Amino acid sequence: MALRSCWRLAGVVPRLLWNNTVQFEACVPGGQGSVSSSVSTRPGYKKLLFRTFSSTPASTVVSYEQLKELLVGRKAVVIDVREPWELREYGFIPGSINVPLAQVNTALQLGPEDFKEKYGGELPHQTDNVVFTCLAGIRSKTALNTAITLGYKDVQYYSGGWQDWVKHEQHNQ
Repeated sequence: MALRSCWRLAGVVPRLLWNNTVQFEACVPGGQGSVSSSVSTRPGYKKLLFRTFSSTPASTVVSYEQLKELLVGRKAVVIDVREPWELREYGFIPGSINVPLAQVNTALQLGPEDFKEKYGGELPHQTDNVVFTCLAGIRSKTALNTAITLGYKDVQYYSGGWQDWVKHEQHNQ
């Protein structure tokens, strides 16, 4: 019986690699373990329900056009997670707040006055729309995941980053 459960479980693993929201179950003797929930099925066995969760909401990527709209309408707090020297050397997105990636976790836990004093902008509330940006989209996605772990609900990242911004801005001039 346990072998059959293992085979059922093994059949699901490849699907998990393709779809990280698959729910699957297995019956195991004793039913011990860390799982999302368990249901007794028969004496000595428990049906274990496993679920995988993504820490990234489905629509987290923002395009250049969407970011422009958010900035014009002041509908988001845009946080650039590059180092200050990168902003001086390459430039920055007008209206963005610079919070280097290494400081995002601490910065988002500061009080509003301390945040404003240190970073020159308003501390976003956990319910505010926050968009992270960087040079090419790698660090901003890391910052997004950090914000999610801190309880921020409406977070996104600009996957093209500064490189994409410059390309579009030069094209539109």
